[in-house]
Amino acid sequence: MFAPLLVALLASLGIVYWAHTGASDSLLAHRQILLISLVPLLAVFALIYTVLRRTSRALLAITRGLEQLASHPDAAPQLPQITHLSRHGSGEIRTMAQALLQLSHTYERQRQAEEKAFSLSFYDPLTQLPNRRMLRERLRQLPSHTPGGQGALLILDVDDFKSFNDLLGHSTGDYMLQEMAQRLAQHAPSNSLAARTSGNAFAVLLWNLKRPEAQVLALAEKINFAIQQPLAWGGKDYRFTTSLGISLFDDQLTNLDEPLKNAEAAMYVAKSQGRGKIQFYDPSIQARLQDQLQLEEDLRHALERQELHLLYQAQARAESGQAPRIVGAEALLRWQHPTRGLVSPAVFIPLAEASDLILPIGAWVLQTACRQLQAWADDPRTADLTLAVNVSARQFLQPDFVEQVRQTLAHTGIHPRRLKLELTESTVLDNVQDTIATMQALRTLGVRLSLDDFGTGYSSLQYLKRLPLDQLKIDQVFIREITTSSADAAIVKTIVAMGHALDMQVIAEGVETAEQQQALLTYGCHYFQGYLFSRPVPVGDFEALLGRV
Repeated sequence: MFAPLLVALLASLGIVYWAHTGASDSLLAHRQILLISLVPLLAVFALIYTVLRRTSRALLAITRGLEQLASHPDAAPQLPQITHLSRHGSGEIRTMAQALLQLSHTYERQRQAEEKAFSLSFYDPLTQLPNRRMLRERLRQLPSHTPGGQGALLILDVDDFKSFNDLLGHSTGDYMLQEMAQRLAQHAPSNSLAARTSGNAFAVLLWNLKRPEAQVLALAEKINFAIQQPLAWGGKDYRFTTSLGISLFDDQLTNLDEPLKNAEAAMYVAKSQGRGKIQFYDPSIQARLQDQLQLEEDLRHALERQELHLLYQAQARAESGQAPRIVGAEALLRWQHPTRGLVSPAVFIPLAEASDLILPIGAWVLQTACRQLQAWADDPRTADLTLAVNVSARQFLQPDFVEQVRQTLAHTGIHPRRLKLELTESTVLDNVQDTIATMQALRTLGVRLSLDDFGTGYSSLQYLKRLPLDQLKIDQVFIREITTSSADAAIVKTIVAMGHALDMQVIAEGVETAEQQQALLTYGCHYFQGYLFSRPVPVGDFEALLGRV
């Protein structure tokens, strides 16, 4: 602005000096007239220069803005000059600046829409983890990006999550999935992709592995441990486990579905083995999985075909120096398959627990056991017997489980104290607060409660003292070497003392020798179950034992 005015001023001074030196009066007059005519012209030139310079600066800013927008379509926040011109510019400059800003904002909206579409296509909206589509895309890229490398795919499914969802609602379930996703992402290494592939299933894709089996197994165990740690919600702690399937592959991968199919097949086999298991894929798994699916289908019809039945294993009581006497039994479920013969409970129980089949089967076991107690109540020899029934986690977590028990008691008319429900540590400690409420409701009915396989899980003494239990059942793993292992003997002695201190009855299972029984009596344990007294037998054979043991 000031530079052209200064030029005009200097030029004017020069003209004035020229007009007043070295000239006659007439020439001087002509020079003065010329001077007067030149001053406005110089002022016009100065004004034109100023306007052109301003315009050129504005045009230069707009040009640079266009260049920036072309290379960075999201550059609207970085265009302060254009923003200023759009507000304070004049005429066409202001119009051009406004048009440029509008174009920039359009690009920004388009970019955001593209990002949202990408996110919806490749990311899970609940956990913000990559989804199954992104997992497949990364699988597709791996062979070209990691020549000569080994890869692995882990599929993990949260065990029994449907029961949890049904019990506490989907909003709580969503929160738990988000927390588990965070734990998974935290433990996934840098050469991996963690994803959510379906409702309660996650995946971890790994590449550039030097020792694939060892590395993947270590990661799987770490993930399992992380997921098993308590999750807090509403002032309560909840625990979960996952079943993991693992598929290994190399850079010759051509079928993207193969690692996914193999890892999922391995996961289903792991789930059939119980909660929290890890299974590597091998070619025999497909045949095993097909056989397992057929067995599950057969199990669906086992109840209506009357293939299921109960056996009874005696529970005895003894004092030092006295012969033991039978005080009750445990009802044990068996399946007589029409072509396979007797199917092991270790095979079909996990199958039932991994599906909804455990619910009708569990209800049938409870009703059958109570009908047996009803029959025993009419005979003086058996009227005082107790009967222990195993209750699965799926069955126990049903919102109406207490009502089912109440109706069964009312229908059969048995004395509630004759019925003893056995719960596993994982069932009790997965969701402690809700478990305690259910246990208290069952005890209000008069039912007795026993903690099965005590010492083999992750029992917490903090929770144990709060649980309304009537009995602790020492797992047979501690009984097997009680007479030869000082460590096992010390553990058993401690459990017995702790149970009595908490006013609980203590029973030992897996007692097979008189020496084991005598050691238990020495430690203060007076209730026993095992082959020393009886194998699991039909009800008639069990009743025949009453006069002999």
